[in-house]
Amino acid sequence: MRAVFGIISLLLVLLIVGFLVKKQMATQTTPVPDLQVPGATSAASAPNSNPKQQAQQIQQQFKQAIETQMQAPRPMSEEPK
Repeated sequence: MRAVFGIISLLLVLLIVGFLVKKQMATQTTPVPDLQVPGATSAASAPNSNPKQQAQQIQQQFKQAIETQMQAPRPMSEEPK
């Protein structure tokens, strides 16, 4: 009897955690920012450059996109804590 209650409680906890993870993942579905930064050349638009330059350009574009997103204000949640 004790083992049955243990299994039922574990399944209940698993269901609750699964529901919370699903809810959390649904709230984080934001559009991925475009990595094209104004003023930066795309690796695809410069086919004559070597792979090292292309890799550096992609890294720079990614870094600028991350910095731009870090500067953007975070939306406030309406859920009370």
